[in-house]
Amino acid sequence: MMNLIIGILLLLTFLGFIYFVMRGGNIMIGFFFMALLWTIIGGIPYKVAINDIFSQPALDYGSTIVVIIFGSWFGRVLVDTNIAGSISEQTIRVSKKHPIMAAILVCIVTSFIFTSSYGVGAVIAVGVILLPILESLGLPKNVSVVAFVLSVGAPMYVNIVIIKQIQLFFPKVLYASKYLTYGFAAMIVQMLVVILFILVHAKVIHVNEEKIENQHLDDKKKSAPIYSYFIPIMPVFMNLTFGWQPVPALLLSIILALLLTGNMSSYHHCLDMINATINKSVSDISGLLVMLFILTMFSAAAIKNTARFSTILHNVIPHDPLVIAIVFAILAPLALFRGPLMVWGAGSATAAVIAGTGFFNQYFGFALIVVPAVSMAVSACITQSWNLWALEYTNLDTKKFLMTGVPWAWGTCALNLLLAVVMFN
Repeated sequence: MMNLIIGILLLLTFLGFIYFVMRGGNIMIGFFFMALLWTIIGGIPYKVAINDIFSQPALDYGSTIVVIIFGSWFGRVLVDTNIAGSISEQTIRVSKKHPIMAAILVCIVTSFIFTSSYGVGAVIAVGVILLPILESLGLPKNVSVVAFVLSVGAPMYVNIVIIKQIQLFFPKVLYASKYLTYGFAAMIVQMLVVILFILVHAKVIHVNEEKIENQHLDDKKKSAPIYSYFIPIMPVFMNLTFGWQPVPALLLSIILALLLTGNMSSYHHCLDMINATINKSVSDISGLLVMLFILTMFSAAAIKNTARFSTILHNVIPHDPLVIAIVFAILAPLALFRGPLMVWGAGSATAAVIAGTGFFNQYFGFALIVVPAVSMAVSACITQSWNLWALEYTNLDTKKFLMTGVPWAWGTCALNLLLAVVMFN
C-alpha cells in the first residue's frame, strides 16, 4: 500500500514537471528539483542519496562528456576549415538546369555534414549558405526552412553527440553496428520523407539565377580541397570498419581536417586554429554540459524509485512492442515544446520510466525515446535552438513553420517507430 501511495506521489510530481517545462520553466532547475523531490518522496537514505544520486552518477558520466566535447570540437573544425561550406557550395553547380534535383542535393549534403558535426554554431554556419540557395531555387520560406531543418535532424540518429546523451538512460545500447544499422536506416527514412516533401512542392520550385550568382559571389572564404570532403563521415566510418571508439575517431578526423585544408602549414597558425575551435566548441555546449550532469542525478533518483511505481506502470504501459510503438506514434506531437516525449525536456522522466520498467529490451526502449526526440522535437520544434534561429533568419512565421513541418515530422516518427519494432524485436 505504501508503495502505491509513494508511486502516485512520484507520478504527480512527474506531471508537475511536465507542466513546468511546457510553461517555459528552466529545464536544468527542473531536473535538480525533481532529483530532490524523488529522493525525499522515495525515502532514499541520506548517505545513499549523497553518494549514489548526487555524486557518483555525475562522476561516471565524465567519459560521455568527453565524447560530447570532442564531437562539438569536430563540428566547429568542419565549419572553420570551410569543409562544410565547400561541400555546400558544390550544390550550386547543378541548380541552374535542375532546380528540383538541386534542392534535393542541398538537403542530402546537409544531412551528410551533420552525421558527425553538431551544435547550433555549426548549423548556423551551414544555414547561412544553404538557406539562401534553397530560396534562390524558388522554394517558399516555409518549404525551404522545413526541408533544411528536417535534413539537419535526420543524421542525429547516428550523431555520436546525440546518442551519447540518451545512452544515459540505456547504458547497454552501444554505439556500434547493431544500433547504427537502425540509426542509418532511420536517417534514410527521414531523408526519403524530405525528398517526398520537396517533390510535393515541386511546382513552386524555379530558379532565380541572380540570387544564385550573388550567393556565389558573396562567399569569400577559401574553398576546402575536394579530397577533404570525406571528413564529415570519417568518425562513423572508423567505428563501423575498424571498431574505433569515438574519441580517437573524432581526434583523427580533426587532425585530417586541419592537415588536408592546409591549416598545419605552420606551427603558430595550427595552434591558433586549434585554440580558436576549442574555445568556440566548448562555449557552444557549456550550458548543455551542466544540464546533463544534473540530468544524471535525476536519472539515478528515478532508477532508485522504479519499484515504487512499477505496480502502477505495469497496468498502464503496454507490454507489446507494436502496441506501444503505435501509442508513441500517435502521441508523437507530445515531443513538441519540451513535452513528455522530448528527452531533453519533460521526456527525460519518460525515458527514465521506460528504462526503469525493464518491459522492453534496451535497444527498443532507446528507439522509443530517440525517435520522437529526433524526428519531431529536433526536426520540427521551435524550442530547438537552431530551428528558432532559422525562423528568425528567414523571418518565417512560427505558426506557418509548425503547420508545414509537423505533419511530415509526425509521419517520419510513425515510420521509424515501426522500423524499430521490426529491427529490435
